[in-house]
This record gives sequence, C-alpha cells and structure tokens, in this order.
Amino acid sequence: MGRRSGILEFAVLGLLRESPMHGYELRKRLNTSLGVFRAFSYGSLYPCLKTLVQRGWLAEEPGEASEESLAALAGRRAKIVYRLTAEGKEHFEELLAQTGPDTWEDEHFGVRFAFFGQTSRDVRMRVLEGRRSRLEERLARMRASLARTGERLDDYTLELQRHGMESVEREVRWLNELIESERVGRDQHRGDTPPDPSDDTTK
Repeated sequence: MGRRSGILEFAVLGLLRESPMHGYELRKRLNTSLGVFRAFSYGSLYPCLKTLVQRGWLAEEPGEASEESLAALAGRRAKIVYRLTAEGKEHFEELLAQTGPDTWEDEHFGVRFAFFGQTSRDVRMRVLEGRRSRLEERLARMRASLARTGERLDDYTLELQRHGMESVEREVRWLNELIESERVGRDQHRGDTPPDPSDDTTK
C-alpha cells in the first residue's frame, strides 16, 4: 500500500468514526477539513472505500442523502451510506496509536494532527516531538546548505531559500508551543487526583 493511499484510508476511517456518511459527503469533508486531500477525486475515493469494505472495516448501507447530496447527484442510483464496523474502529484505534517516522512526514502529520482530538495525550506528545525533531534536522541541513552556497546564489534564489527556512522555523516554534501546552495539561491532569477519603483533616 502506498503512503498516499494509506493516508487516505486513515482519514476515511477517522471521519467515519465520527458518523456514517455518503461518498459525496465524505469527499466534501476530506476537501474542506483536510486540505491535503483537496486534489482527491471520486476516482481516488471510491476504490479506497471498496477496499475498506472488502477488508471488513466499513459496511455499506442504503440511506437518505442530504438535500445538498441529492442536488449534486440527481439522477444517479440510490445513495450508499458508509459506516465504520467494529473491526474498522479497532483498526483505526491501532493506527491512532502509531508514532513512527511516517507520522512525522509532511502530509501524514497534517492528517494525524486533524485527529488529535481522538488521540491519547502520550501519543500526541510523541508525534509532536518526532515532528519537531524531523524539522530541526531539516533546518540544520538548510542552514548548512545556505552557508556553503549562499554567496553563489542570485538574490531571488537566496530569498526563496530564506523563505523556506523561515517557514520551517515558524513551524518549529508552533510545535514548541503545542508541546509545552501538552506538558502543562498532563501535569495539571496528574495534579487533579481526588483526595484520599481516609485522609480527612477536618475530623
């Protein structure tokens, strides 16, 4: 399975975990909520849905389409609703728990971040720290390259490289803020342990 198709499968499972959807509605959510899929078409989505149904992770059911769906798909066959099965939910939970290098890459990280609300705090932290480490390595390479070749570049190429570095630096700062927020939240959560009923100092 290619990386791109794997990201699409992850996003489809995640969106359907929230609620069953028609293919049209699902594609709209992919385009509006997850910008990385803006270029995806029905030609990409429906083979993915078919594969997920064959694997037992989705079920197809007839259902009522929204007015918008009916207007967009008027004259076509009855609409199919896609629903996440118990096996599909279990598989998505396994995917959510992954924190390996693929989760730090540009496209995959954006999709993973979109589902952080469904992800455990520890996993969020590991993905954020992995992403920051990856970008810090990229930034170090960019700076070294600029130091070696900067004097030989024309003004526009040099400005483009500086712009790229600034973009990476901004994301690293953003990640630092997110990581600090996660740490503060985790510390607060640990400090919110209920008092021991046996330790009653009011008696």
